[in-house]
Amino acid sequence: MVGWGVAVLCLWVSCGAAAGQLEYSVLEETERGVAVGNVAADLRLPAATLSSRNFRFLSSHRELYFGVDLTSGSLVVRQPVDRERLCGAKAPCVLTYDLVLEDPLELHKIRVHVLDTNDNSPLFPAGDLQLHIPEFLMPGARFTLPNAQDDDEGSNGMLSYSLSPSQHFRLDMGSRVDGSEYPELVLEKALDREQSASHLLVLTARDGGLPARSGDAQVTIIVVDTNDNVPAFERSVYRTRVPETAPNGTVLFDNGTQAELRHRFHVHPKSGEVQVAASLGPPETLLEAYIEARDEGAFGLASTVKLLVEVTDVNDHAPELDFMTLWNPVSEDAAPGTVIALFSVKDEDLGSNGRVICSMSSGGPFQLTASFDNYYSLLIDGPLDREQISEYQVLITASDSGSPPLSTQRIITVSVADVNDNTPSFPQLQQELFVAENNGPGASLGRVFAQDPDLGKNGLVSYELLDVISEGPPASSLVAVESSSGAITAKTSFDFEQLRGFHFQVEGRDGGIPPRSATVTINLFVVDRNDNSPVILFPLPRNGSVPVEIVPRSARTGHLITKVVAEDADSGSNAWLSYHIARASDSSLFRISANTGEPITARLVLPTDAVKQRVMVVVQDHGDPPLSSSVTLGVLLSNSVPQLLPDFEDVWEPGGQLSAQNLYLVIALACISFLFLGCLLFVMCTKLCQNPGCCPQSCCGSTEDLRYGRKMVSNPCMTSATIDVTTVERLSRTYLYRASLGLGSDNNSLLLRGEYNAADLRNLATGVGLNLPISCIQVRNRKGDHANVNAMVSKFYMEFDSFDQEMAASYVLKCFLDKPLATFHQLN
Repeated sequence: MVGWGVAVLCLWVSCGAAAGQLEYSVLEETERGVAVGNVAADLRLPAATLSSRNFRFLSSHRELYFGVDLTSGSLVVRQPVDRERLCGAKAPCVLTYDLVLEDPLELHKIRVHVLDTNDNSPLFPAGDLQLHIPEFLMPGARFTLPNAQDDDEGSNGMLSYSLSPSQHFRLDMGSRVDGSEYPELVLEKALDREQSASHLLVLTARDGGLPARSGDAQVTIIVVDTNDNVPAFERSVYRTRVPETAPNGTVLFDNGTQAELRHRFHVHPKSGEVQVAASLGPPETLLEAYIEARDEGAFGLASTVKLLVEVTDVNDHAPELDFMTLWNPVSEDAAPGTVIALFSVKDEDLGSNGRVICSMSSGGPFQLTASFDNYYSLLIDGPLDREQISEYQVLITASDSGSPPLSTQRIITVSVADVNDNTPSFPQLQQELFVAENNGPGASLGRVFAQDPDLGKNGLVSYELLDVISEGPPASSLVAVESSSGAITAKTSFDFEQLRGFHFQVEGRDGGIPPRSATVTINLFVVDRNDNSPVILFPLPRNGSVPVEIVPRSARTGHLITKVVAEDADSGSNAWLSYHIARASDSSLFRISANTGEPITARLVLPTDAVKQRVMVVVQDHGDPPLSSSVTLGVLLSNSVPQLLPDFEDVWEPGGQLSAQNLYLVIALACISFLFLGCLLFVMCTKLCQNPGCCPQSCCGSTEDLRYGRKMVSNPCMTSATIDVTTVERLSRTYLYRASLGLGSDNNSLLLRGEYNAADLRNLATGVGLNLPISCIQVRNRKGDHANVNAMVSKFYMEFDSFDQEMAASYVLKCFLDKPLATFHQLN
C-alpha cells in the first residue's frame, strides 16, 4: 500500500517555484519517515544552503505531520495523517505550510494534498430502523430510508445500497435537490397484517473502494392498522438560513407539526417549533434534516419533510497578527528596502468577514507592503538618524471587511542602533589660552571639549596632542593634554621674555570603528608679569665710580646735562618707564623729564652753588608692584674741564644750600632785620636820652614801667623799638604779641614787652641766649597758657658789629616765625 502511495505521489508532484508555491500529494496513513518530495531540488537550491539561509518550515497546525530534512532537502512524513479526522468530509484535504529563507528573504508556500484510502466502512448513524406501515397502503408507497455515511472521499466514499430479498418490498434510489441520492423502500405488494405482523429486512451499503467495504442496517417493518388520513406538510422541503452564533432555543420554523430532530435541532412535540439545540458548526455549512410528522390515530400515520438549514457566517472573529520575524534594533545606516518585520494575518471568518486589510501608522520612514497571500513585510522607506529619533512606535492595524468591521492593533517598538556616523566637533576651530609667566609645572592652562552625538564608544571622545611643525621647541615638551578630559596642563614654566606664545593642535577622536576625528588649533599666549627691573644702559659707572657730567656755570635754565637710557625686558605697562630724581645735593637746581629721562638744570647756576653736585635718578616701571633701578650722577659745575676729576664718593653734602624761594625769603628777612635793628637802636637811644637815671645792677624796672613800657632808661647809644606780632596757628588760634626791645637802665639789659605764652617765651629766651645770657625773666598776670610778660635781659653785651646785630635780630624774628603764618606790624 505504501509503495502504491509513493507511486501516486511521484506522479502528482508539481513544482511552482516560479510562482512561489510547491504542491505535493501523499496518501493518508503513510508511514513515518517516507519522503514526499525534495523541496531543495524543486526550489533549485543546493540542500547545503538551507541551514546557512536560516530555513524555516512554518505550520499553522497543532500537529506537525510533515517536515523538511535540512541535510537532503526532502519533505518527509513526521506523523501518519488520518484524512477523515483531519479534514472530515471536506474534499480535497490540503495541508498548507510556509517556507521562509533569509539572505535574501524568500517566501514559498507548500500545499500537501492528503489522498484518501478506503480505510472506512459505510455506517448508518441511526443504527437499526423500525418502520410502521399501515396495511391499507397500496403498492407503490415509498418510505425513505436513512443514508449510510462513509468518511472516505471519491470512489471510496461513493455508496451503493442493496436490500435483502423480500416479496413485499424493493429498494429504489431517490434524488434530492442538490443531486444526492438516498434509498427508498418501495411497497411492491400490499401488506396483510394478519398474515405477517412484521417483516425483517437488511439494508446493505457498499462503497466503491478497492477492495470494497460495506455496512448493514436492520429494517424492521411493523404492519399496523392505521386511519385513512396521512399527515401532510405544506412544503416538501423547508429551507432557512441561520447565523452561526444563533443561541440555543432560536426558533427556525413553526409548522404546527409534531416532529423529532436529533443533535443540533429540537422540534417541539406539540407546536412543531424547530429550535437550535446545539452549536451549528462552521459557517457556510448546509445542514439537512428530516422531520417526521405522525398523527395520533390508532395506527399513527406519518409523513416526512426535508429541512435544509444553511449556516451563515457572522463577523465574530477579529483578525490575528502572527509575527514570524522581527529584526530589532535596526542599524541607522540600514538601506531603504531593508525588511524589519515579517508577519501574517488570519481571520477565521469567511467571505468579506475574513478579508483583512493592513495599515500602518508610525511617523517614521517605514512602509508596509503585502508579500503574497496573507503575508506582509515592514520595510525601511527612508534614511534613519538615531541622533534625531532613537526609537519609533509603529502601529499596525489589521481590519476585516465585516459589518461592523473588527480590527486588531499591534505596536512594534523599532529601536535605531547607533553607528559611528558623526565626527567629533569642537565649538571653535581655534581656541585661545592665556597663561601668566613663571607658572609652575603642572599648572592648568584650560580645557578642550568636543561633542559627539553618537552613543557608547562611538560618542566617547579621547584627546591627543599633535605637534605643529614650527620654530621653537615641540609642543609636547611644553604642554600635556589629558586624553579623557581634554585638560591642558603646562609641563614647564614659561618665560615671557623667552617665549611669548606658540600654537599646537589637539585631536579629538571617538571610539567607533572606524574612528572619526577632528582637530582644534590652540593658540597659547604667555602673559607678561612684572618680573624684570629696569636696566640702565647709560650712563654706567666706570670702574665702580660715579659717572660725572660737567655743567658750565654759565648754563641757562633747561641745560641738558645728560640722558639716562634704560630698558625693561617686560612688555606693556610693565615696560613703561618713568624717570624721577630721588635725591639731589640741591633739589632746586635739577629736574628731569619723566618720559625722556633727560636731567636738565631747573634754574640758573648761582655763584653760591657747590661745585660738586650729586643727583640720584630712579627709573621705575608701571607694573604691579612697580620695580625700579637707580643711578647716581656726579655733576661738576665748572666752566672748564679739570685735569683730574674730583672724588664724588664722599658723603652727600648737607642740605644747607638754599633753594631759590628760601634765598629770596632770607634776603627779605635780612632787609627787615636791618630796618628793625635800626628802629630798635633809634628807640633805645631816644629813651636813654630822655631818662638820665638808670637802674644799675637791677634786673627789673618798676611794675608800671614794665607793664606799659613808658618809663625806660634812655641811652644815647641804643634806641628801643616796639612791634606787633600776630600769628595764626594751624588749630585756628590767634595770638597777638606786643613786644618792646631795648636796653635796660644799666646799659646791659634788653627789655622785652609783650604778650606771650610759655613756649614762645622759652623759644625767645633760647634765641636770645645765642651768646646772650639771660639774667632774669619776670612773668606777670599768668592766665592759662598766656601771660603779660615784662622781661629784662641783663648782661647784654653791646659790643657787636652790624653782622652780629643782624644775626640777633634774625634769630629773634625766627622765634616768632616758628608760629605758622606770622605778620609783623611796626608800631608808631
